[in-house]
Amino acid sequence: MADALISPSVGGAFWVVSCITAARAVQVIKKDEDHQRNIFMGVLAAFVFAAQMINFSIPGTGSSGHIGGGLLLAVFLGRNRAFLSIAVILFVQALVFADGGLLALGCNLFNLGFLPCYVAYPLIYKKLASRAGKGRMAFAAPIAAAIAALETGALFVVIQTVLSGVTMVPFVPFAALMLPIHLAIAVVEGFMTALIVSYVRKNEPSLLRAEVLAVNGNAHNKIKKTVAVFVVATLFTGGLLSWYASSHPDGLEWSLARISENLEDTSRRSIFHALSERVQERIAFLPDYSLKNEGNERIGISASGVAGSFITLCFAVGVSFLFGRRNLRK
Repeated sequence: MADALISPSVGGAFWVVSCITAARAVQVIKKDEDHQRNIFMGVLAAFVFAAQMINFSIPGTGSSGHIGGGLLLAVFLGRNRAFLSIAVILFVQALVFADGGLLALGCNLFNLGFLPCYVAYPLIYKKLASRAGKGRMAFAAPIAAAIAALETGALFVVIQTVLSGVTMVPFVPFAALMLPIHLAIAVVEGFMTALIVSYVRKNEPSLLRAEVLAVNGNAHNKIKKTVAVFVVATLFTGGLLSWYASSHPDGLEWSLARISENLEDTSRRSIFHALSERVQERIAFLPDYSLKNEGNERIGISASGVAGSFITLCFAVGVSFLFGRRNLRK
């Protein structure tokens, strides 16, 4: 979400909710002994960052979408590390690439992090996966959870926008556009998540044990190979596939455009909107995922994809080691 849709009161409220959730996640991570997952957390965060750069077209709509990645992270990392990984990704996007507003960051973190990690993952994915074994239901579990996560996220975007009142969007027409278009996006994300989970389950199932990573001598090499696959996939996605991202508006932009004739801009830009914009202008050195004064657009996209993935990896690993340091010293 962009700051233009969010009021300071709504943005501030979701900032508080997201900060409390992050603080709770940090406390849980401090107590766990799963330090082997620190590097994997960074690699997966980098992969999701790169994957979010790929907007895919939704046939017959003129719209596009990209994965959220929160559920995928939760499956491999557990809900607390997954939430912190999404937080790192969104901060890098906002501060380095001016993608998503700082005022709206709490809303975005709630929609893309809290809902998939703390709602869809434990209440839908874990319950379905635990009963499914390795059959068809195991493949269906991430699809069902992804649909639940993205649909509730889309609904909260509508709620946050309407409550803000910055742009007078009618609730029912807005929801009637947002939910169907994000259902299509959710199905794609669900299938992608299911395929990745199936691949890892076949090659190194211990990585799917989100709360405990047991590494022994024989398993260690296979785990390193699986992690290496994610590294290669990240570089390929961010450095090359990003060239072919759809130029169509995403689901939110598409929905707003469809009801634009009914929109009334109340022009309630506050000092917080201006401050957020100024901070992003000064800090973001790769705005809109491009190099400044760069004539070759593809070079800029590739540089942004690789640089963003590397920055995300470093920050995610840093966060994981930083908050686990006390345990390591004991």
